[in-house]
Amino acid sequence: MCTFEHSITTQAKVETIWELYSDITSWTVWDEGIEHASLEGPFVTGTYGLLQPRGQDKLSFRLTEVEPRHGFSDVTDIPAMGMQIRFSHRLKNAQDGTSITHAVSIIGPNAERFGQEFIAELSQGIPQTMERLAALAVEREREHES
Repeated sequence: MCTFEHSITTQAKVETIWELYSDITSWTVWDEGIEHASLEGPFVTGTYGLLQPRGQDKLSFRLTEVEPRHGFSDVTDIPAMGMQIRFSHRLKNAQDGTSITHAVSIIGPNAERFGQEFIAELSQGIPQTMERLAALAVEREREHES
C-alpha cells in the first residue's frame, strides 16, 4: 500500500467547507486537476459517480463513507492495473479554525509496482487544491456576511 496525507488549517467554518465537498459541481472550481465530476444520486454513502481528471478518461468512483460536516471517502477501482485508489477528506474543528486533511492510498496486487508513481502524480497537486478549497470557503463566508 502507498499513502500520502496532507493537512491545513483554515479560518473557514466546517459547514462552509462541507457545502463545497457535498456540492460535486464545485469540485472543478477548487480542484484544477478535475475536468468533470458528477454523481448518480445524492451525496451519501454508496452513491456512484464519474470523475474525469484533466486530460484523462472518465473514471467511476463510489462514495464509501459520508459523514456530514466530518468528511467523506471514495474509492476508484482500476481493475486493468490491479489497483484501487482510496481518497479520504476529513474536517475537524480546531482552536484556530478548521483542520482539513486529505489522504490518498493505493492498494491492490499491483500497488507496490505502480503505486509510488500514481501517488507521486496524485499527491503533487493536493496541497494547492486544499488551499484553493479553503480560500473559496473563506470567500463564500465573506460574501454571505455582506
